[in-house]
Amino acid sequence: MRIIAGQHRGLTLASVGKGDTAAHLRPTSDRVRESLFSVLLGGAYGDPVRGATVLDLFAGTGALGLEALSRGAAHCTFVDDGRKAQSLLRENINLTRRMDDTTILKTSATRLPAKKSPACTLVFMDPPYGKGLGEQALLSARDNGWLADGALIVWEENSAQFPPDGFELHDQRRYGDTWVTIVELV
Repeated sequence: MRIIAGQHRGLTLASVGKGDTAAHLRPTSDRVRESLFSVLLGGAYGDPVRGATVLDLFAGTGALGLEALSRGAAHCTFVDDGRKAQSLLRENINLTRRMDDTTILKTSATRLPAKKSPACTLVFMDPPYGKGLGEQALLSARDNGWLADGALIVWEENSAQFPPDGFELHDQRRYGDTWVTIVELV
Protein backbone atom coordinates (compact mmCIF):
# COMPACT_ATOMS: atom_id res chain seq x y z
CA MET A 1 0.00 0.00 0.00
CA ARG A 2 1.46 3.33 -1.06
CA ILE A 3 0.61 6.97 -1.66
CA ILE A 4 -0.41 7.29 -5.33
CA ALA A 5 0.26 10.98 -6.14
CA GLY A 6 1.28 14.36 -4.83
CA GLN A 7 3.93 15.35 -2.31
CA HIS A 8 4.32 11.81 -0.90
CA ARG A 9 3.95 9.94 -4.21
CA GLY A 10 5.35 6.42 -4.03
CA LEU A 11 5.77 6.38 -0.23
CA THR A 12 5.01 2.92 1.14
CA LEU A 13 2.67 2.98 4.13
CA ALA A 14 2.79 0.67 7.14
CA SER A 15 1.62 -2.86 6.49
CA VAL A 16 -1.62 -3.98 8.09
CA GLY A 17 -0.04 -7.37 8.75
CA LYS A 18 -2.56 -9.64 10.42
CA GLY A 19 -4.55 -6.52 11.25
CA ASP A 20 -7.36 -6.61 13.74
CA THR A 21 -10.04 -9.07 12.69
CA ALA A 22 -12.52 -7.63 15.20
CA ALA A 23 -12.04 -4.17 13.67
CA HIS A 24 -12.45 -5.45 10.09
CA LEU A 25 -9.37 -3.60 8.82
CA ARG A 26 -9.58 -3.69 5.05
CA PRO A 27 -7.51 -0.88 3.50
CA THR A 28 -8.71 0.65 0.25
CA SER A 29 -6.58 -0.86 -2.51
CA ASP A 30 -4.19 1.35 -4.45
CA ARG A 31 -6.26 0.76 -7.59
CA VAL A 32 -9.55 1.83 -6.00
CA ARG A 33 -7.90 4.84 -4.32
CA GLU A 34 -6.35 5.93 -7.61
CA SER A 35 -9.70 5.54 -9.38
CA LEU A 36 -11.71 7.46 -6.80
CA PHE A 37 -9.26 10.38 -6.79
CA SER A 38 -9.41 10.40 -10.60
CA VAL A 39 -13.20 10.73 -10.34
CA LEU A 40 -12.92 13.51 -7.74
CA LEU A 41 -10.33 15.43 -9.74
CA GLY A 42 -11.74 14.58 -13.18
CA GLY A 43 -13.61 17.83 -13.76
CA ALA A 44 -17.15 17.37 -12.43
CA TYR A 45 -16.15 18.52 -8.94
CA GLY A 46 -13.36 20.98 -9.74
CA ASP A 47 -10.62 20.25 -7.22
CA PRO A 48 -12.34 19.36 -3.95
CA VAL A 49 -9.04 18.16 -2.45
CA ARG A 50 -6.71 21.18 -2.61
CA GLY A 51 -7.16 23.20 0.58
CA ALA A 52 -9.85 20.85 1.89
CA THR A 53 -10.58 20.12 5.51
CA VAL A 54 -10.91 16.32 5.42
CA LEU A 55 -12.71 13.89 7.69
CA ASP A 56 -11.63 10.25 7.35
CA LEU A 57 -14.26 8.09 9.11
CA PHE A 58 -13.42 4.45 9.89
CA ALA A 59 -9.90 5.59 8.96
CA GLY A 60 -8.07 2.28 9.44
CA THR A 61 -4.57 2.90 8.06
CA GLY A 62 -5.42 6.49 7.09
CA ALA A 63 -4.51 5.89 3.44
CA LEU A 64 -7.43 7.94 2.07
CA GLY A 65 -6.84 10.97 4.27
CA LEU A 66 -3.08 10.81 3.77
CA GLU A 67 -3.60 10.61 0.00
CA ALA A 68 -5.73 13.78 0.23
CA LEU A 69 -3.01 15.54 2.28
CA SER A 70 -0.39 14.47 -0.26
CA ARG A 71 -2.55 16.06 -2.97
CA GLY A 72 -2.92 19.39 -1.17
CA ALA A 73 -5.62 19.08 1.51
CA ALA A 74 -5.10 21.49 4.41
CA HIS A 75 -5.99 19.21 7.35
CA CYS A 76 -7.35 15.73 8.02
CA THR A 77 -9.12 14.37 11.09
CA PHE A 78 -8.90 10.59 11.30
CA VAL A 79 -11.63 8.78 13.26
CA ASP A 80 -11.25 5.16 14.31
CA ASP A 81 -11.72 3.43 17.66
CA GLY A 82 -9.71 0.30 16.86
CA ARG A 83 -6.48 -0.31 18.75
CA LYS A 84 -4.61 -1.61 15.67
CA ALA A 85 -5.99 1.22 13.52
CA GLN A 86 -4.76 3.80 16.04
CA SER A 87 -1.28 2.28 15.91
CA LEU A 88 -1.26 2.21 12.08
CA LEU A 89 -2.56 5.79 11.89
CA ARG A 90 0.21 7.07 14.15
CA GLU A 91 2.84 5.13 12.20
CA ASN A 92 1.61 6.38 8.82
CA ILE A 93 1.30 9.99 10.00
CA ASN A 94 4.89 9.77 11.24
CA LEU A 95 6.05 8.22 7.93
CA THR A 96 4.51 11.14 6.01
CA ARG A 97 5.59 13.69 8.65
CA ARG A 98 2.05 15.13 8.77
CA MET A 99 1.78 15.56 12.55
CA ASP A 100 1.02 19.29 12.23
CA ASP A 101 -1.97 18.98 9.91
CA THR A 102 -3.66 15.86 11.28
CA THR A 103 -5.80 14.96 14.26
CA ILE A 104 -6.65 11.45 15.44
CA LEU A 105 -9.91 10.85 17.31
CA LYS A 106 -10.25 7.54 19.13
CA THR A 107 -14.02 7.34 19.05
CA SER A 108 -16.77 5.58 17.18
CA ALA A 109 -17.49 7.16 13.80
CA THR A 110 -21.18 6.69 14.58
CA ARG A 111 -20.99 8.77 17.79
CA LEU A 112 -18.90 11.83 16.95
CA PRO A 113 -18.51 14.64 19.48
CA ALA A 114 -19.61 18.17 18.58
CA LYS A 115 -17.19 19.83 16.15
CA LYS A 116 -15.54 22.95 17.57
CA SER A 117 -13.32 23.98 14.65
CA PRO A 118 -14.20 24.61 10.97
CA ALA A 119 -16.46 22.01 9.37
CA CYS A 120 -15.09 19.50 6.86
CA THR A 121 -15.48 19.94 3.11
CA LEU A 122 -14.43 16.42 2.06
CA VAL A 123 -15.29 13.17 3.85
CA PHE A 124 -14.08 9.62 3.28
CA MET A 125 -16.12 6.79 4.83
CA ASP A 126 -15.01 3.18 4.63
CA PRO A 127 -17.10 1.36 7.24
CA PRO A 128 -16.99 -2.39 7.84
CA TYR A 129 -18.95 -3.84 4.94
CA GLY A 130 -22.60 -4.81 5.34
CA LYS A 131 -23.14 -3.56 8.88
CA GLY A 132 -25.18 -0.41 8.14
CA LEU A 133 -22.66 1.83 9.94
CA GLY A 134 -22.09 4.26 7.06
CA GLU A 135 -25.46 5.98 7.28
CA GLN A 136 -25.18 6.21 11.07
CA ALA A 137 -21.74 7.84 10.76
CA LEU A 138 -22.94 10.22 8.05
CA LEU A 139 -25.87 11.38 10.19
CA SER A 140 -23.64 11.73 13.26
CA ALA A 141 -21.20 13.88 11.28
CA ARG A 142 -24.00 16.11 9.99
CA ASP A 143 -25.83 16.41 13.31
CA ASN A 144 -22.66 17.27 15.25
CA GLY A 145 -21.41 20.02 12.94
CA TRP A 146 -18.65 18.13 11.13
CA LEU A 147 -19.95 18.77 7.60
CA ALA A 148 -19.68 22.10 5.77
CA ASP A 149 -22.49 23.11 3.41
CA GLY A 150 -21.86 21.33 0.11
CA ALA A 151 -19.43 18.83 1.65
CA LEU A 152 -18.58 15.91 -0.65
CA ILE A 153 -18.72 12.45 0.89
CA VAL A 154 -16.93 9.45 -0.66
CA TRP A 155 -18.58 6.33 0.75
CA GLU A 156 -17.11 2.85 0.22
CA GLU A 157 -19.21 -0.25 0.81
CA ASN A 158 -19.82 -3.70 -0.65
CA SER A 159 -23.04 -2.52 -2.31
CA ALA A 160 -24.39 0.69 -3.81
CA GLN A 161 -25.47 3.09 -1.05
CA PHE A 162 -28.32 5.57 -1.14
CA PRO A 163 -27.97 8.67 1.01
CA PRO A 164 -30.44 9.74 3.69
CA ASP A 165 -32.55 12.89 3.39
CA GLY A 166 -30.46 16.04 3.20
CA PHE A 167 -27.83 14.46 0.94
CA GLU A 168 -27.76 14.29 -2.85
CA LEU A 169 -26.43 11.30 -4.77
CA HIS A 170 -23.82 12.30 -7.39
CA ASP A 171 -22.11 9.13 -8.57
CA GLN A 172 -21.77 5.39 -7.95
CA ARG A 173 -19.05 3.12 -9.33
CA ARG A 174 -18.13 -0.47 -8.77
CA TYR A 175 -14.54 -1.70 -8.45
CA GLY A 176 -14.59 -5.48 -7.91
CA ASP A 177 -16.36 -6.05 -4.59
CA THR A 178 -16.15 -2.35 -3.64
CA TRP A 179 -18.80 0.24 -4.47
CA VAL A 180 -17.85 3.92 -4.26
CA THR A 181 -20.78 6.27 -3.79
CA ILE A 182 -20.28 10.05 -3.90
CA VAL A 183 -22.88 12.20 -2.17
CA GLU A 184 -23.14 15.88 -1.24
CA LEU A 185 -24.67 17.58 1.79
CA VAL A 186 -27.42 19.85 0.45
